[in-house]
Amino acid sequence: MLIQAHLGYAQLHRLELSKADYDLLSAMTEVQRPGGEVNASQAELRARVGLSKNRTSIAMNHLVERNIVLRPEGRYRSYFIHPYFAGYASQEEMEEALREATEAIKAGALVAPAPPAPQRHLAAVPTRRSA
Repeated sequence: MLIQAHLGYAQLHRLELSKADYDLLSAMTEVQRPGGEVNASQAELRARVGLSKNRTSIAMNHLVERNIVLRPEGRYRSYFIHPYFAGYASQEEMEEALREATEAIKAGALVAPAPPAPQRHLAAVPTRRSA
C-alpha cells in the first residue's frame, strides 16, 4: 500500500473537477506505481470506473489541463500523477518528492496544479454596431 501525498488532495475542491474526473483520478491512484507512474490505457482505466469512451477522454483532458496528471511526450499508455497527488513507498520518499516538486515549480520546471482558466462568455464580448 502506498502513502498518498495529501498536499494536493486538500486542494482538489479548488480545481473544479467533475465526478468523472474524480473517478478517473481514483482509478489512476489505484494502479499507480510509487512516485505516481501509471501504465494503463484509457480503456483500462475506463473499465475500472464504468465511464464511456467519450467521458473518459474528457475527464483525462480535465486532469491534464489542471496539471493533476502529467502526460509525457512520446510515451504511449503512460501517465504520471503530479507529485502533490502521487503515492509513495515510504514517508521519506514522499517528503523528498514533495520537496523536489516544490523546488521544480518555483524554478519553472514543473507546473503546479491549477483550476482551469476562466472562459469568457460570448455575451461579454462587445459587438460592432453599424451606423
